[in-house]
Amino acid sequence: MNIPVQIDENSAEPLYAQIEKQLRSLIVTGQIAAGTLLPSIREFAGTLRCSVITVRRVYQDLENEGLLRTRQGTGTFVALVEDDMRSGYRLKAVTEALETAIDTGIAVQMTEQELLELFAEMVKRRYEVQVKE
Repeated sequence: MNIPVQIDENSAEPLYAQIEKQLRSLIVTGQIAAGTLLPSIREFAGTLRCSVITVRRVYQDLENEGLLRTRQGTGTFVALVEDDMRSGYRLKAVTEALETAIDTGIAVQMTEQELLELFAEMVKRRYEVQVKE
């Protein structure tokens, strides 16, 4: 199975966090369905050209969150994600992104009004593009 994970080697974000965030998103949004067998740790590490330890950590973290299930001798599978977990993840992901954007705006001395106008304009543009696609 090909899992569409993109790694940015220039990012300050740790490699495991990049992989974990993207894999979590793919699972929670249903892009990888419940019951799907994931590649083995070694296979996924080879595909991503990273350490087996890194992928093992990602799988363990996501299993601890209840997103993955490992069956000895069979492999690692995507767990069923309940609607409340899906909603909570969506809210958390967007909140974290907005907090980062607001912190950046504050750091470059944008006013609250400038941030609000910028956000409104960006949302409007993004949804216009999405409607055209």
